[in-house]
Amino acid sequence: MGFSISKSHDLMKSALDYRAARQDMIASNIANVDTPNYRPRDIRFEEALSQKTAQLYGVKDTTLQMTKTSGAHLSGIDTTSQMRGTTFFRDGHMARNDGNSVDLDVESSEMAKNSTMFNALTAAIKKDSMLFKSVIDASAKTS
Repeated sequence: MGFSISKSHDLMKSALDYRAARQDMIASNIANVDTPNYRPRDIRFEEALSQKTAQLYGVKDTTLQMTKTSGAHLSGIDTTSQMRGTTFFRDGHMARNDGNSVDLDVESSEMAKNSTMFNALTAAIKKDSMLFKSVIDASAKTS
């Protein structure tokens, strides 16, 4: 088991990983703005972060479990072990004549929002680390 500053630190690290993956996906959409028949992709990771939060803080699982009335029934898909984001196509924008539906305004806006969240997470991790460092420094001075 590795060293962990706090439970929230681990959660913020996971959130940073997802934000970085989303930034890459948005950049890929922008890079393919002139690719015929290209559909913009996005990633949804809020469910994965909620699962990680529940796992870290010991929150009970409130999902409805599938009941098996016979041993011959197939078991459901275990989504709790899938700690990753869900990739999907971001539709709803008019496709151009070449079939490309990337909207540069939407992509730029999404990139700015994602970048702001990434920077906020980075600042929160720094603050969390500084609290830990100040405790170590204070205990070193008293000994």
